[in-house]
Amino acid sequence: MRYLALVVIALLFVGCAVDSNDYVNPLDYVNPFIGTGGHGHTYPGATTPFGMVQLSPDTRLEGWDGCGGYHYTDSEIYGFSHTHLQGTGISDYADILFMPTNSSTHDADNWGDRYKSSFKKENETTKAGYYSVILDDHNMKCELTSTTRVGVHRYTPLAAGDSITLFIDMEHRDKVLEYSFYPIGDTILVGHRISQEWAQEQHVYFAAQFSEPFQYQDQTVEYEYEVGENGDTTTVQKYVGVFPVVFDQADELICKVALSSVNIDGAIANLNAEAPHWDFDQYRSDAEAMWAKALNKIQVISDDVERLTCFYTALYHSLTVPNTFQDVDGKYRGTDLEIHDDPGHNYYTIFSLWDTFRATHPLYTIIERDRTKDFINTFLDMYDKGGQLPIWELSGNYTGCMIGYHSVPVIVDAYFKGITDFDHQKALKAMIQIADSTHLGKHHFAAQGYISAEKDHESVSKTLEYAYDDWCIAMFAKDLGDQETYERFIKRAQHYKNIFNPETRFMQAKRNGTWMGPFDPAEVNFNFTEANSYQYTFFAPQDVAGLIDIMGGDEKFCSNLDSLFTASTETTGREQVDITGLIGQYAHGNEPSHHMAYLYNYAGQPWKTQQYVREILDEQYWNGPDGLSGNEDCGQMSSWYVLSAMGLYSVTPGSDIYTFGSPIFEEVKINLENGKTFIITAPGCGDHVFIENIKFNNNFYRKLFVTNDQLMAGGELDFTMSGLEHKEFCIESECRPVSSINDLKICPVPTIDVKRTFVKSFTLNIACPEPDVRIKYDLECGDISLQGVTYNGPLDFEESAVITAWAEKTGLESSPRVVAESLKIDGSRSVELVQGEYANQYSAGGQIALIDFLRGGEEFKTGEWQGYQGQDMEVIVDLGSKKDINYVGLGCLQDIRPWIVYPEYVEFWVSSDKKDWKRLGKVDSPVADNNYEKQHTDFGVDVKTSGQYIKVFAKGYGELADWHLGAGGSSWLFVDEIVIK
Repeated sequence: MRYLALVVIALLFVGCAVDSNDYVNPLDYVNPFIGTGGHGHTYPGATTPFGMVQLSPDTRLEGWDGCGGYHYTDSEIYGFSHTHLQGTGISDYADILFMPTNSSTHDADNWGDRYKSSFKKENETTKAGYYSVILDDHNMKCELTSTTRVGVHRYTPLAAGDSITLFIDMEHRDKVLEYSFYPIGDTILVGHRISQEWAQEQHVYFAAQFSEPFQYQDQTVEYEYEVGENGDTTTVQKYVGVFPVVFDQADELICKVALSSVNIDGAIANLNAEAPHWDFDQYRSDAEAMWAKALNKIQVISDDVERLTCFYTALYHSLTVPNTFQDVDGKYRGTDLEIHDDPGHNYYTIFSLWDTFRATHPLYTIIERDRTKDFINTFLDMYDKGGQLPIWELSGNYTGCMIGYHSVPVIVDAYFKGITDFDHQKALKAMIQIADSTHLGKHHFAAQGYISAEKDHESVSKTLEYAYDDWCIAMFAKDLGDQETYERFIKRAQHYKNIFNPETRFMQAKRNGTWMGPFDPAEVNFNFTEANSYQYTFFAPQDVAGLIDIMGGDEKFCSNLDSLFTASTETTGREQVDITGLIGQYAHGNEPSHHMAYLYNYAGQPWKTQQYVREILDEQYWNGPDGLSGNEDCGQMSSWYVLSAMGLYSVTPGSDIYTFGSPIFEEVKINLENGKTFIITAPGCGDHVFIENIKFNNNFYRKLFVTNDQLMAGGELDFTMSGLEHKEFCIESECRPVSSINDLKICPVPTIDVKRTFVKSFTLNIACPEPDVRIKYDLECGDISLQGVTYNGPLDFEESAVITAWAEKTGLESSPRVVAESLKIDGSRSVELVQGEYANQYSAGGQIALIDFLRGGEEFKTGEWQGYQGQDMEVIVDLGSKKDINYVGLGCLQDIRPWIVYPEYVEFWVSSDKKDWKRLGKVDSPVADNNYEKQHTDFGVDVKTSGQYIKVFAKGYGELADWHLGAGGSSWLFVDEIVIK
């Protein structure tokens, strides 16, 4: 089916093939349908570059593939709403839905299906700044375009004599907290909507003006309720969130809908400023002109229609987010959700920074430098008003989504690329504030050099990303002359070394001072963010040289990279929908992998970078609805393509280097904002993957990178391409891109190998991956108290202990101090698993976890809970001898968003011989299955009995109910500790 589609698309574009001497018209090659199928989550409607309005059809209201409000496989439209998220993995927006119907379809008695319509794909068109469709059920042609802050609709009835009933839905999709809706005369409607979904309090205000007068009545519905024993009734009125607005017969109806996050007056001002006339075609032409200006910042010569369409659609997607978030008078709603006056720069929203710091914002430093300055000043306004730099900000709300503090590399990358028009000292203060905050495990990271799995979830990913962000802070502080801050953060930037296990050669989680096991690098678990160890082991972009070193040098490093790309594509552990676009275990459909194909350049095997980059360009992107291998994620998937198609990539945002891949166009011209041009040529690149030679400004060039200064100065970079690998070209160290930390190098932390619990005694083993180190430790164990003792070998102890260890070596900074505990427990108990099988990633240390006297907390992702999916659980505890028993209980967790539901019930029995059992009691779930509150409790009963054996049976909830997002999936049963008193 895919190949048939490619043939059809190619035939459609035959007339667009270009003369090889001419740059193409970008507007001819934008296909907003790319990403609307599969799991791309994009929308096909009308918007302008970085516009406030995203006017698009809504065809899917629920489910993961409904995040953008539209899916290409759907055949019904609910209406056209004015805000949409570009390719996110969580739903929100779709505000102020408009749906035109003809007079025969207005049915106020059937509110459920009151206005949706079927449509045919052949009657649907989309281009940059324009969308149209024919609604079959309403016999209506609908066209959409926009200005920056105004959505413009044109509705044309296809049958003579039809009137138009326009439904305006204020309750569409997410939870409405408050709204208003009222007319001003007979051609203007205004209102507001405050809603809750991903953003906890999203404000949207609108002003809609119509080319024809309308008839409007307040919509209320009366309900009668019985009250009292005598059967008396009372009538109440409920305001309905869907409003039919009726227009008399008209050949066409134009609707202009302005938005504001501030107030209705702001929406009216936006309407008057940006939409003063009624010429729909002129608005469309103006939108196309805005896109032509934005897209022509990069001009291409090629006759490859497929690649041109992928490229310019990718550039289009990259320029749709972030979104304008201030009115024409400069007012905006800040991250304190209060209204503020013009800050003196353009103000934006939607910062998906865990995604976009990697390629999207580096792309902006080339073609959107003025706007990048405004993004950074927006960050600082958010810090001023909300107290923190943004992580994933949405409509003035901090969503708390994703990890890291990646506004930092965006700021630092821009700074070192010459975008400096912002308050440097305030920026540094804001960076230090977010890095030193105590949430999301950052205090553990700072204290012991990594995040331990029992302290916070996604511990490996957080450790690696915090280390990179801290390098950015260090380099910024150093350039500002703050040596103290530099020294503190450059040490933290090396904490990635503390979770590299030289035995497995992977980044690996630690618990209680030592490595977690059993270890499977393909296992997806909550030690990683939407990934596994394969997909995070190569994330140390701030110190690639150091990463190569700890892996054993160039050859071993490249061998490890080879295994990433050649391993089986099978993952184990938790199902993770984001892990897509697999080449081996490289997952291009999600962001952590995006820089990894370029790492061969740093280790002397650049032909492999060229090979894999070209493979990704050709196989992970194509001109069709499912032409993205993963979520668009606010431009990141597309920005990777834009940079890589030109032959460039920024592996380390925060440095000024762009390394080379495998360019796919004969010629690319970048029109810089300083008036200069940078031209990249690669004749014969269509079928030729490998770089044979390079010239820069007509001189032979033996480097695998250019700097930002070189690019901004303008010039010409010429690649000679070949069909053969050139294994001798640019492999010398002086040819390679540079990423290294060269001073204040740290000694990695030691591992403390002790059991978390023991019965009689434990053996203390401490080791460090760095050779020739001195290991020091403190020990508190019963009456023993030791400080700063040198470790010389294994030691045995018989009491509970707390051990603190660190490593020292001449020439290296001492490692942070690592703490481990070992608890002496009653060893007479044992446990037998009779029914059920816990997941490896949720073993909590094995069967003994249920009687180890260690309790799971409020967060299931730390690995302290034992998890069973789609199963009941039955265990028998042997107390070792007959004992009096006063209480038995089982700790259970409920967190229904990730499918964890309390058991339906738990039953307990007692026996003295493991044959004859006496039932002690049954405890039902204390809360409703749809209770979204995260909670844990003991299912327990008070008893007065004796026995040697306790049997515990937990009845799993089973299949998730229809109301759940994961309906039909198998729920999880999470338990920890059988309590017997």
